Amino acid sequence: MHLTLHRHGDSQGTAATSVEVHLAWPAPGKLALTYVVSGDIASLKLPAPAASGRTDELWRHTCLEAFVGAANGAGYYEFNLSPSTQWAAYGFSGYREGMTPVEPFDDPGVSVEPEADRFVQRATLNLSDLPGLHPDADWRLALTAVIEQRDGLKSYWALAHPAGRPDFHHADSFSQILTPAERA
Repeated sequence: MHLTLHRHGDSQGTAATSVEVHLAWPAPGKLALTYVVSGDIASLKLPAPAASGRTDELWRHTCLEAFVGAANGAGYYEFNLSPSTQWAAYGFSGYREGMTPVEPFDDPGVSVEPEADRFVQRATLNLSDLPGLHPDADWRLALTAVIEQRDGLKSYWALAHPAGRPDFHHADSFSQILTPAERA
């Protein structure tokens, strides 16, 4: 499945010109994400490579994200995937409520391929054992990106944006429904 993210109207950064995401299911419960960020990559502030591991507050800089929840539930999961190869996984009981680290969680294996006019970032999320994500039920998905430039300006990208300022946790951001058949 190929999806296109949309730039939020309040974004100040313009170096990134498009963000696309390809979804694949290499095994039951495993979501493979391939993000392609195009534009003036030399003007972006990409975090330096670091040892892969859980790290908080990745969203403050260039970070590609996925949010997944049951289609008819209030709870959801947030996954932060940094070009540094660091990552984070959190569970929420409702809109910005009850945030807790997901533990244990398999390292998503973030990898990055920078090029002159784009960078490609890959990761695989093991969702198979997460409470509330039943394999025979529909899931809701939000894909997002925070792209920071060297000059400090940022752009905010999502499948859908709610009215007002960028808010990736808002229910309107969860615009993609994933049926069990699509996840097979």
